[in-house]
Amino acid sequence: MKYEFIRENAEIFPVEKMCRIFQIHKSSFFRWRKRTPTAKSVRKAHIIKEIIRIYHWSQSRYGSPRIAKELDSIGIKVSRKFVGQIMKENHLRSIAKSKYKKTTSPPRNNRSAENRLEQIFKAARRNEIWVSDITYIETDEGWIYLTVVIDLFDRKVIGWSISETMSAKDTSIASLTKALLNRPLQNNQELLFTQTKESNMPAVSLLLY
Repeated sequence: MKYEFIRENAEIFPVEKMCRIFQIHKSSFFRWRKRTPTAKSVRKAHIIKEIIRIYHWSQSRYGSPRIAKELDSIGIKVSRKFVGQIMKENHLRSIAKSKYKKTTSPPRNNRSAENRLEQIFKAARRNEIWVSDITYIETDEGWIYLTVVIDLFDRKVIGWSISETMSAKDTSIASLTKALLNRPLQNNQELLFTQTKESNMPAVSLLLY
């Protein structure tokens, strides 16, 4: 509490004098201030994390104006300029929508993946339903992506991958490959493997013979 008081009043009173009054070493205060984040820095880190989360949730489609609106909807009020600056610092660029005019009908066999899970996150046996998700972790060298695969039967993590890119090869496919090694399927066993929107792939059904 003494250190916090000194930090909050450093612009009003001399730090050295406040340290003498509280009977603490000035060097101790400066070491504490260096390793203790301020409320402002904590809030900024939270906002940066939300900006990156919304950007990836939109599959890289949202620019700074749209992200600023999304932040406002969850109670975080920041300017579009600030969002743009954070996106630039983290190399986040929105994907512009191409102007496409439909001139032909799609092939009859080009069907969307069927929603077989229907938001029922329960399984009666092992290797019946696996789900995958991606989260973002900040490191000293930048952001990395952790992809996990969970068996809904016992809620255990059975596969995972850590990558520097969002490509399916490094995230979804890599974690699924490890899951199949950790929990091999039996012959003629059907597995429903579903992924979140952020993995940029629809739900798929795998059948191993």
